[in-house]
Amino acid sequence: MSNPSDKDQDAADRQPHAALDLRQRRDKGMKIEQLLQLDRLPLPLRILEIGTGSGGIAHYFACQSTLHCTVTSIDVVDQRQVTDGYEFIKTEGAELPFDDSSFDVVISNHVIEHVGDREDQLLHLGEIRRVMHDRGVGYLAVPNRWMIVEPHYRLAFLSWWPRGWRTPYLRLMQRGNYYDCEPLQLGELDNLLEQAGLQYEHMEIGAFRKIIEIEGKNNFLARLASHFPDWLLSALRPVIPTLICKLSRDSHPVHERQQGHSSR
Repeated sequence: MSNPSDKDQDAADRQPHAALDLRQRRDKGMKIEQLLQLDRLPLPLRILEIGTGSGGIAHYFACQSTLHCTVTSIDVVDQRQVTDGYEFIKTEGAELPFDDSSFDVVISNHVIEHVGDREDQLLHLGEIRRVMHDRGVGYLAVPNRWMIVEPHYRLAFLSWWPRGWRTPYLRLMQRGNYYDCEPLQLGELDNLLEQAGLQYEHMEIGAFRKIIEIEGKNNFLARLASHFPDWLLSALRPVIPTLICKLSRDSHPVHERQQGHSSR
């Protein structure tokens, strides 16, 4: 575990890496809506987006014509390109400034890799569980450590290196001065979700097919890949670029179960 000074320096060196393409954000919002089947949930929906970025996803849900949503979006910086329709709150750290069970839907889209080390990532997931209603649903997307091209720095194999080698490699390739992300591999993500008390359903295959349907119709390689059978896509999950999970609350988190077992 890092000492407090190391963690403070890591936090100071971390960059927002926001995706600012509004059209892409609209398509992402549409994908999230369909994957979570939000039209089947009781309305109105209280939605929390963690990591506002351009504001495109929050705006998409706030201005939905078919869903009645009250949207709150938070971020540690304000990079919004669209601001209307939703409440924005600037925050610090992974703790969320909301009461328990405040939201029906919680969205964490490419955020967890930016919050810090594994302890901070577990806190992030625990906070998602805390503010999510008992019958709520969550969306979590995180880049896979074994992705070929690291998306924040557009550098092949960057996250494959041991943690201590990533920044030197980034500097050697003249793509930056500090590698400020903590991507997860499949088993690590599952373990953190279980510790946080979240039930989860992996949705990488459904997400892939949905994004092809929404925005990949003019991409030949994407259309070709859309014909791959589910068993092949499932076999590729450990190296798929983005891990995506649908979340719900587990009434008994792993750490509580473990404590209960040890006290017998």
